[in-house]
Amino acid sequence: MNWGVYEALLTGVNKFSTEFGRVWLSIVFIFRILVYAVTASRVWGDDQKDFDCNTRQPGCSNVCYDQYFPVSHIRLWALQLIMVTCPSLLVVMHVAYRESREKKRKEMMGENCGKKRGGLWWTYLISLIAKALVDSVFLYIFHHIYKDYSLPSIVKCTLPPCPNIVDCFISRPTEKNIFTLFMVVTTVVCILLNLCEIGYLVSKRCRECLIQRNQSKVIAYLQKQEIFHVNNKVNEQIDLMPQIHVTPPETKLK
Repeated sequence: MNWGVYEALLTGVNKFSTEFGRVWLSIVFIFRILVYAVTASRVWGDDQKDFDCNTRQPGCSNVCYDQYFPVSHIRLWALQLIMVTCPSLLVVMHVAYRESREKKRKEMMGENCGKKRGGLWWTYLISLIAKALVDSVFLYIFHHIYKDYSLPSIVKCTLPPCPNIVDCFISRPTEKNIFTLFMVVTTVVCILLNLCEIGYLVSKRCRECLIQRNQSKVIAYLQKQEIFHVNNKVNEQIDLMPQIHVTPPETKLK
């Protein structure tokens, strides 16, 4: 595993994240990626080798193992961690694109050119939704494959070439269940943090829109008041001006 990639990702996204996003990245890096890299291979390294069945029928153990472990935990977690960090990488790429675009604009138009707002807010919001969806989908997949996220000590297999009902024994089921529960809990915490950050960003944007709308109303009201006072002053000045009465010439009757 290339730790430099995750470290760069963590540092780059932290510059543009809220407090919820920084906590999420810390949990992913410390409690998911680090724990996975250090512990997962040791816990599941002997799952197939020590999957014992009470028969010597060739192929029976392999078939039974494939039935109860269609996809290994560690491979699913590896895929999950890769996919859940991809949206954050998308944010970093968008930021790099914006910085490159602003640099080119300054070179063409000078240092005092106006800075245009891009869609970084939407990119970050979409990345949060994508991360929450990825974790939710993998939680469902784990629950669908391994009921209640737990492994029994003994499983029964009747698939051919097994001669009859065969008892198979899973290696260290308690340790694997504890580790699985830990990963599930950290995934749920990450989903909740993503949802909290989504709510925070949306509420903050709505509040800013309301403030801008109220400011526009206040500015329009002040402009109307200013125009009203100006008109009043003009009318007062007109009233203070001396009035000139013009007498029409007399007409003589013939």
